[in-house]
Amino acid sequence: MSSELMVALEALAQEKNIDEMYLLERLEQSLAKSYQTILDLEWDARVTINRETGSIYVHELVPVGEPDEETGEYSEFEERDVTPQDVSRIAAINAKNVIMSIVRDAGRQAIFQEFIDRKGELVNGTVLQTTSDFTIIKIREGVEAELPHFDTKRHPNERNEKPANEHYRHNQRLKSLIIEVRDPNTIETNTRGENTRPAIVVSRTHPDLIRRLFEIEVPEIYDGIVEIKSIAREAGARSKVAVWSRESNLDPVGACVGPKGSRVRMVVEELRNERVDVIQWDENPSVYVANALSPAKVTNVIVDDDTHYATVIVPDDQLSLAIGKEGQNARLAARLTGWHIDIKSASLMGEMPSMITSLIDEDDGGDDDGRCEFVLSDGVRCRNHARPGSRFCGIHEAMPQDGSDIAVGIIGGSLDEGEELI
Repeated sequence: MSSELMVALEALAQEKNIDEMYLLERLEQSLAKSYQTILDLEWDARVTINRETGSIYVHELVPVGEPDEETGEYSEFEERDVTPQDVSRIAAINAKNVIMSIVRDAGRQAIFQEFIDRKGELVNGTVLQTTSDFTIIKIREGVEAELPHFDTKRHPNERNEKPANEHYRHNQRLKSLIIEVRDPNTIETNTRGENTRPAIVVSRTHPDLIRRLFEIEVPEIYDGIVEIKSIAREAGARSKVAVWSRESNLDPVGACVGPKGSRVRMVVEELRNERVDVIQWDENPSVYVANALSPAKVTNVIVDDDTHYATVIVPDDQLSLAIGKEGQNARLAARLTGWHIDIKSASLMGEMPSMITSLIDEDDGGDDDGRCEFVLSDGVRCRNHARPGSRFCGIHEAMPQDGSDIAVGIIGGSLDEGEELI
């Protein structure tokens, strides 16, 4: 039995990729508690397994001397051999569940140690099982990951990492991003039912998923020649990626798009036809904001560094394109650049200077500028040209200038024939 136990332990250690010595130590600790109960020992027990033969020895730790006055604990023990004759049979009865528990715990710990430094890494996997709350993805043999897509209203402490437009089937190949590796010693990972949630959590909605996909498809990004400066994403619908080149003669946008759009097309296909806009990053905020609103054409951008607001002027026919469906284009551009963006049409901005001017008293104190000097009752000076040889236009030349009468005229026009001045 002892030799069979060692063979079984060795096979389990190799299958689960667990250190055999660690497995034996955990088994000794677990069996010690079992034998203490089975043998009804007064003191703690210690179990030793011979690493070569698999022989099992049980000793009772009998305290020697007086206990510590403060803690009441003993510091020295005498080991008394209490190994029963049927030690192997007892071990066989109790070892199965103990070993499987140890294997599971040790396997989780090994996975945790392997993947704890791989957060943010892109992994390939195969869909094993899909439930209403999460999808289990097989990364490699013996390693599984969880793609959660909980209803966050019913489970506020959970997360949703699946785009709304994606649906998975069994054995489907899937690329995902590692976003968390749970520590099995500190975090409860049991779910409803008998299954156990994997320690690795992956995402299909994280913006860095796009970054890793571009690193695969674009050699210039992988080599560091082209840098992704910022990413704004609404998973399943649309994303914007700002890129910049370290070499002045290299077009970063063209490098990411590829010949006939081949490179960006591969990214879009992996994202299940999510639209991806690649724009050029610029250190000038005005240029950067204008680029971020692509494909809309921008006339002008006025930035306020103090408030971090950017006022964007676009042609009238580009206004809806700049804002996007339900404000999506403007919203993504604001996330991408980090600026508050206010989009206005050119016609509206064109009206604003005259509106502002009409509220300002433009009376220059009688300087001869060729304009009518008549001042209306609201303090606004007439904008008509004065008649030759006169200081007033044809409308106001015959009117009293002391302000006693209210003048109603047509600024910038003239009276039609037959009309009387009121």
